[in-house]
Amino acid sequence: MRTRRLAAQSAREVALAAGEAASLLRSGDVVAVPTETVYGLACDALNAEAATKVFAAKERPAFDPLIVHVADVSWVGKLAQPGATAARLAQKLAAEFWPGPLTMIFPAQDVVSDMVRAGLPTVALRCSAHPVMAALVSALAGPVAAPSANRFGRISPVTAEDVVEELGGRIPLVLDGGPCRHGLESTIVAVEDGRLVLLRPGPVTVEELEKFAPVERAARGGPVAAPGMLESHYAPRTPLRLWSDDAAWPEDASTSGVLAFGPVDAGFAAAEILPSDPTEAAPLLFGALRRLDACGVARIYARTTPESGLGMAIMDRLRRAAHG
Repeated sequence: MRTRRLAAQSAREVALAAGEAASLLRSGDVVAVPTETVYGLACDALNAEAATKVFAAKERPAFDPLIVHVADVSWVGKLAQPGATAARLAQKLAAEFWPGPLTMIFPAQDVVSDMVRAGLPTVALRCSAHPVMAALVSALAGPVAAPSANRFGRISPVTAEDVVEELGGRIPLVLDGGPCRHGLESTIVAVEDGRLVLLRPGPVTVEELEKFAPVERAARGGPVAAPGMLESHYAPRTPLRLWSDDAAWPEDASTSGVLAFGPVDAGFAAAEILPSDPTEAAPLLFGALRRLDACGVARIYARTTPESGLGMAIMDRLRRAAHG
């Protein structure tokens, strides 16, 4: 299969690309599409057979659910069945963060297939702010399921080039909307009566969520209740190790690469230096990991960063990339 790239950046390009992509989705096919977080591999969320193509292209295990992208908060009542208190909380969150990088988990209605939900009783819903994903949802006139457009467990794609590197020859089309704004996957919360359970940190921070309800962080290593919860994920092929400020200088620095947030002494074979401000560093994180992964070093050392604000999401990705 030849994978085409179709420009989707000007308003005209977006409209044309969304129309072509929607036609493919209606026929049961899949398309890679940008969001404000990372590129997603999209299918018709109500077509279970199409969802199997997403799992196959990504080599994704059937127990890992897909996020469903919707046009607005009215779709919560069409695809999910939250209790009255949770529904009111969801309305408040949607008013503040939708469209945007927040995914909310609710008890699912039967219209959402077991394949999309990975057999779970819940569904993950998100309303993307990216004009290309928004146009695709509008052109399809229905929900779009879209996990990240990469092979399972690997570094998430933030450019169309990343998607082609990961899935070229496996999918028919990539809509090229340029680099993703946030560069980290969406925040995921389970919306419950009077509280939020943080299942995956992301661009919407705990500090922002706590303005609406108490936030409890899900324990690591528990059952998979949402995408991105596996202990090993977002990983380069090259072994990655976390390196804290109080750790000794690596003995194999001369054959290793380093990813750091701010200056680091010379001595590594390769270095990717990101800004110390996590808001500035987050969009650059996965690209830096890809470059280090491709440069032939024996190991990658990732400097740790404080876990306040967006730093929590950055460290979540680095821990999972380093697991094992």
